[in-house]
Amino acid sequence: MRKTILSGTLALCACAVASPALAEMELSIYSGWQTSPHSRIYGDYPGTGAEIDALIGWEGRSFEMPPYYGVRGTWWKTETLGFGLEFTHAKVYAPDDEKAAIGFSDLEFTDGLNIITVNAYQRWPGLWAEGSITPYVGGGVGIAVPHVDVDTTTGIEEYGFQYTGPAARVSAGVSYDLNDRFAVFGEYQFTYSSNSVDLPEGGSLETDIKTNALNVGLTLKF
Repeated sequence: MRKTILSGTLALCACAVASPALAEMELSIYSGWQTSPHSRIYGDYPGTGAEIDALIGWEGRSFEMPPYYGVRGTWWKTETLGFGLEFTHAKVYAPDDEKAAIGFSDLEFTDGLNIITVNAYQRWPGLWAEGSITPYVGGGVGIAVPHVDVDTTTGIEEYGFQYTGPAARVSAGVSYDLNDRFAVFGEYQFTYSSNSVDLPEGGSLETDIKTNALNVGLTLKF
């Protein structure tokens, strides 16, 4: 009986020691090509209270300064299940003719449309190309903290960071191990953010912004 208990205890201890070894930490950075489809903006024009209602064909301009980029940390609890925190510095510009038509000289989130989410991931290690390529999917929820850059043609300006509402993201991609410490990856990523912006002199803007991005990046494993 004692031998059975001792054997069971040793087995549990071995599992407890072995389990942390399954955990893997990763730090990833990426950039790429980010776009944003049309969305409608609503609100009150600063200083006058006139109603704003317009369809804006946002431009991403990924490679103009400041560039589009993202950073994420991932903890792989098991070989296939992971959790993480991700920050994306996306950006959107209203085209010149569209912003001028509703009385703005600047209308953009370009320092940036900052999305912060807590994510969960599923991966399939070495599934393709004889074990060298790992596909994965992920998604999460969080907040939008854009840098609001708005100027009216009447000289009213808002320039600064604001918490504007909830956000979410979905990603799908593949990773390729260069060695035990480094990997490269490519992915598609979609983000959604609901933005309610306060403007001076009683003004406001509300819009739901979606982004589509093709990312390439580098991962460091710990």
